[in-house]
Amino acid sequence: MSDPNPIQPPRKFQAQAVLAGTGIDLATLGATDRTGGAPLVVALGNAGEPGVAVLFRYGAVVFFDASPAAKEAYLRQIAPQVRQPFPPGERETEVLDIRVEPAGREAGREAGREAGRETIEGNTLVLADATLEKLQLVADIMAKSVSLAHHEKNIERQFERIEPFAMNLDHWGRGGRAARELLQHLGGALLAEHRVVAGARVDDSPELLWDHPELERLWARLRDEFEIRERFAALHGKLNLISRTAETALDLMQNRRALRVEWAIVGLIVFEIVLTLVQWALAAG
Repeated sequence: MSDPNPIQPPRKFQAQAVLAGTGIDLATLGATDRTGGAPLVVALGNAGEPGVAVLFRYGAVVFFDASPAAKEAYLRQIAPQVRQPFPPGERETEVLDIRVEPAGREAGREAGREAGRETIEGNTLVLADATLEKLQLVADIMAKSVSLAHHEKNIERQFERIEPFAMNLDHWGRGGRAARELLQHLGGALLAEHRVVAGARVDDSPELLWDHPELERLWARLRDEFEIRERFAALHGKLNLISRTAETALDLMQNRRALRVEWAIVGLIVFEIVLTLVQWALAAG
């Protein structure tokens, strides 16, 4: 029978989350050496090269106790399974130091205090023990954090590009190019919202907590430390603002075009009336 917790990290090690692309084909990677359930946990190297990787279908990989060479080698290995991979210089990353401080187990009271002792000191997470389930929860939060960071930067760029539309609608409403750009902004905002809500599911609790409800306090503490809820709410608000701005600008442009058509029709009617009066005057003369 295999070891239920194959991860045997030292008392101090580092976790690093990397957003490798927009998605990872976990079905293909699930056929390789797998040491955990969902999320997918894969052992790196051998006894001389420790470390594990936790993978998420929306493109994030979280490494624990892995050397830089092992991380790069594994990212190259899974590159064929990564959808729309990001260049190394454009990958979002997040680093967290982890320190293991075992709690006393002489009495049940001491074991019960374990969860209360687990805390975050600066950029260091202090754990009573580094079980596979706890590391999966840490990976869940860090993966969501890098996914949010990626979309936060994209939405910020969307804001910079759409600002001229909101500030000078008269100028941008003169041609079809503006309508195409507005539709691109609207489509980009909807795609980002789909990837955050349906892909990363940043507002959902991991399925792991269903089987391990005792870890919910640790997960909630990590979620609050990384400000997952607050960042998701801010991102959602910006996406809604971009959508409303694009929709309002498109409505104004369409109304302006409809008004021009109406004025053209009125002009034709007036011209026809004037032409008829002239003909009558000539006939009477």
